[in-house]
Amino acid sequence: MSLSLATIGIIALLALPYHLLPGRIRPWLLFISSIIAIYLLQPALPIRFSDFLLPTAALMLTAALWWWSRAPDQRASREDALALGLMIAIILGLSLFRFVDAEYRLTPSRPPDPLALLIGLLIIIGGVVVIIQIIKRLDGLRADAINRVPTIHLSLLIVVIVALFITLKTEPVAIALSGLWRSATGQDVTLASPIDLNWLGFSYVAFRLIHTLRDRLTGLLPSLTLREHVTYVLFFPAYIAGPIDRAERFVEDLRKVASGQWSVASENAVNIQQSGQNRELSSPSSTDHQPPATSHFQSALYRIALGLFKKFVLADSLASGLALNGVNAEQITSAGWAWVLLYGYALRLFFDFSGYTDIAIGLGMLFGIRLPENFNRPYLKPDITAFWQSWHMTLSNWARFYVFTPLSRWLLRKDWSSTIVTVLLAQVVTMTVIGLWHGVTLNFFIWGLWQALGLWIHKQWSDRTRKWYRGLKERPAQKRAWTIVAWFITFHYIVLSWVWFALPGFDQAVVFFGKLVGQ
Repeated sequence: MSLSLATIGIIALLALPYHLLPGRIRPWLLFISSIIAIYLLQPALPIRFSDFLLPTAALMLTAALWWWSRAPDQRASREDALALGLMIAIILGLSLFRFVDAEYRLTPSRPPDPLALLIGLLIIIGGVVVIIQIIKRLDGLRADAINRVPTIHLSLLIVVIVALFITLKTEPVAIALSGLWRSATGQDVTLASPIDLNWLGFSYVAFRLIHTLRDRLTGLLPSLTLREHVTYVLFFPAYIAGPIDRAERFVEDLRKVASGQWSVASENAVNIQQSGQNRELSSPSSTDHQPPATSHFQSALYRIALGLFKKFVLADSLASGLALNGVNAEQITSAGWAWVLLYGYALRLFFDFSGYTDIAIGLGMLFGIRLPENFNRPYLKPDITAFWQSWHMTLSNWARFYVFTPLSRWLLRKDWSSTIVTVLLAQVVTMTVIGLWHGVTLNFFIWGLWQALGLWIHKQWSDRTRKWYRGLKERPAQKRAWTIVAWFITFHYIVLSWVWFALPGFDQAVVFFGKLVGQ
């Protein structure tokens, strides 16, 4: 099952009985639904059992890192034990589809043997417990101080997640890992491919896990139960392509749902995440058994309908032939058509991604969760800084909090550092991280450098022309003219960067740049 129209419709229909349940039951339903969804949404993969084991790995990794990211004074509770038991029961229950005919099977392919799976889960859980005990002994912790985890361990866990991410995103390494896995399952090693390791949603899972670990290091992460942590990381509307919510904000909504309050935006309320903060303008509530107002459903359905139109009508229409890809790039011969393809790709990328965001936000609203906004008319912004404050805002905020800000502060403490050099280096590292997050390739690396250079140039320009720009307030006509010029330059700088993003090879991108100028 993929994110098709049928899938979206089924999820929306589930919201109807959901609102009739007592408040205390609803968070558990979201927890269970999110676990099941990561298995059903995962596409079928060539390696035997991999499309079942990868979602299981996401679930086990999320649960294990909850243990490490708990608050210092937080002990596991009966509710946490129940959540862990439900997780194992769901995994084993889904594995029973092994004995169901393929045409009636909900899982992408035939699951592994339930008994072998149970033994494997018990070994993993036992191994985690043993590692914890060894670390406790090495650290000299008291027997009752199980919750205190040294900073070095959380930092190492972040490194492990990053290493796993790099492994999956680096094609030669992914092929080697695929070959080892194929060899273990007795399949043809020569067919090893990165597609074999298409771990759906892992990019966003990794960012959320790093967020929780990093915020525990800085003392910003609130105490979360296992159920809350798993629901946050795997929340099904945002699992495939975001947005990347913050744990403390997400759990606030989740707890309001449990208490019978509906923290959802009404028709005239918006919550746009800017500078790492949510501007919450409206939060209507209800009693435990009373569903939210009709306007809430109307707003949610409007966002879903808008997203469906963007994604399945506009984006898919553009993707069918009027957008840049490897095949079209080689076939066109004129500069005019090259620009048409490039503009088509830019629009397709926006409609596809923002359309999915609208669908995710609408589905989240139906279940009482406000996912943050991710796009705010980015192509209409007059400078590249404003563009990145409006394009994939949750990713930009994540990169600013966990890459740009700590790195720039560290660089500024160096004796040799200067503000100009610090900003340049921090921008390069930050945008390179965002580029390589999409894939560890030369083109994504160049795309990151392209964005970093644009941001740095704009920073230097705006710092030196601030007085002149303020003076334009007294000359409205000149200000409008300059705004149009700035928008034109910004828009085409961004659009040209999509060449590196859309085409798979360096040589192919260079050739296409030549076609844009008639060569």
